[in-house]
Amino acid sequence: MDRKYYELLQVSEDATDEEIKESYRALKKKYNEDRWLDGAAGNEAAEMLGKIDNAYEEIMRERREQRRNSDGGESALDEVAELIRKGDISGAQSKLDNFNERSAEWHYLQSVVFYKKNWMNESKKQLEIAMQMDPSNAKYRDAYEKLKARADYRQQTGNSPNTNPDPASDGEQMGGNWCSTCATFCYTYLCVNCLCQLCCGH
Repeated sequence: MDRKYYELLQVSEDATDEEIKESYRALKKKYNEDRWLDGAAGNEAAEMLGKIDNAYEEIMRERREQRRNSDGGESALDEVAELIRKGDISGAQSKLDNFNERSAEWHYLQSVVFYKKNWMNESKKQLEIAMQMDPSNAKYRDAYEKLKARADYRQQTGNSPNTNPDPASDGEQMGGNWCSTCATFCYTYLCVNCLCQLCCGH
């Protein structure tokens, strides 16, 4: 928010909505009376009326947006999660970008979006922020461990994260059915290990 809007209304940035409204009304009354003055004084008052109207609307608009992101943040984040489930990653990112207050859940969902884009390092960083903000959240820790395990799996199989297609394309999702891939890898490793032991035995 441009500080000049608060200066125009002669209030501080931490003023309450009621204080802003009271100052706006007082200034509105003053300039409404002054605009009938002759010459430059009247013109200046009329110009100031437009400026304080604009300043008041901008301040209140931003405060409404902040409250919506804060008070209604949970429902808004639910909308982001639903967009991710539907595969609308660009829509989910667009909604995430509109948040002013970024909670631990916001960083978790941003991590999922990055994961869907196959940006593994960025996804990992966002999960780390989420865990720092909410250390007791088991969902974040579980997702982080799965992400690390997936990275290890790719290294062991020679599959680079930067060349693999979007993990959503093969049905994989963070916290979703990654276990099936892990099970396949473990089973393959077990079989190879058994074959080696049989060969050595003979």
